[in-house]
Amino acid sequence: LKPLIGVDALVREDGDKGEPHRLVLLCQDARGYRNLTRLVTRSYLEGQGRHGPTLLRSWLDAETAGGLVALSGARDGDVGRALVAGRSAEARAMLESWLALFGDRYYLELQRTGRPGEEECIAGSLDLAVALGVPVVATNDVRFLRADDFESHEARVCIHEGTLLADASRPRRYSDQQYLRSPEEMARLFHDLPEALASIRAGMGEDPDI
Repeated sequence: LKPLIGVDALVREDGDKGEPHRLVLLCQDARGYRNLTRLVTRSYLEGQGRHGPTLLRSWLDAETAGGLVALSGARDGDVGRALVAGRSAEARAMLESWLALFGDRYYLELQRTGRPGEEECIAGSLDLAVALGVPVVATNDVRFLRADDFESHEARVCIHEGTLLADASRPRRYSDQQYLRSPEEMARLFHDLPEALASIRAGMGEDPDI
């Protein structure tokens, strides 16, 4: 087994007071691990806000992003949000910006967890992948281990947010499908997109220090 070391980060543009978007950063080698630890530390020291530790987009450049592989964050990433909103030109511009930074170390992330906007995001991501030659990868945004852990997870979310399970108006950001699926379950879920199930091991390097 080769463990993957990384972080599911929140990123925002400088001066943007809105909700930050997601970006998954994975360590490709020892350089990437050092860069990621510096970025995470900086997010705690300089990026604290109402959403918690957040990275500023301006902190990522050719040096600080070196040795890191990036996943788009699916519907919760900046590209995905633009696709779900029907802003395909904006999504393409955002994607091109990430490609200029990460090159072939940037992947469009596809998810099917039963949440709104996912299929629109997948369709738009596939169009962009074909147009710009960007690889895709299927993930499951796991939040709990077993399917029957969903209610316990929702209870913890309510405790954290100070809401009630019975409150019909509370935000519901998670689904009961965000458990740790087996490889066989993922293969069935993405049977129509086998290329998204291919391993990204080739892009992760074989650094013995990681």
